[in-house]
Amino acid sequence: MSKTINSISDLIEILKTDFEDFSEDIWFRGQSDFDWKLSPGLMRLSEAPSEGTLLTRFKQSAGMLINASPKDDFDWLFLMQHYGVPTRLLDWTESPLTALYFAVIGEENDDKDAALWSLKPTELNKIANISTNEKNFIPSFDDDELKMYSVEKLSSNPRNKLAPIATIATRNSPRIQAQLGVFTIHHLDNKAVEEFCSNEEVCKYKVPADSRQNIRKELELLSINKFTLFPELSSIGETLKKGLK
Repeated sequence: MSKTINSISDLIEILKTDFEDFSEDIWFRGQSDFDWKLSPGLMRLSEAPSEGTLLTRFKQSAGMLINASPKDDFDWLFLMQHYGVPTRLLDWTESPLTALYFAVIGEENDDKDAALWSLKPTELNKIANISTNEKNFIPSFDDDELKMYSVEKLSSNPRNKLAPIATIATRNSPRIQAQLGVFTIHHLDNKAVEEFCSNEEVCKYKVPADSRQNIRKELELLSINKFTLFPELSSIGETLKKGLK
């Protein structure tokens, strides 16, 4: 049975009790439907094209619209993810309040229970045999551990399927910095993250449908809103419109 979050005070209590003895990083992800799995966008498609094909098409049209060309295919994947193209990346955050915002945002989903997921990234990476004596080590996309997850390596060795891993990237946009964004990246195995795990690596909490509106109000009181998480001009306009009648 999953624990239930009806308020921010419930969230704080869960953080205090469930992670009291865990001294390494904890990541969070909010999903507006409790039944959704931890699967990246590309792997939720029923007839997905290859990621290489999507990357080529994206590069074809995006090249003239960006100021500086991404340095490698991972940078292109970040850009694709940022603009809504399905990839093998799954967004997480180091902030439980940010994750809770994404769980409850959108009145169109108020008839559904939402979910808040927690992840112990170093524990997940042990499943993929990534472990060192360095406390709280999480590889970046520049590290050797990620080479086998590159688009090029996947296309050259399609038979080998590895577990997803947790990784960090340079926060090179205001949005990813504001959201304290981090990632998991899948290899070729389409299983959701939780299907690789035991209860030691991930945990799922229920946000009941009838608590979503109350939690949105509490988050607004704490200035967790569209503008603070998406510091862009369009967010200013949307925030101002909310106060107009």
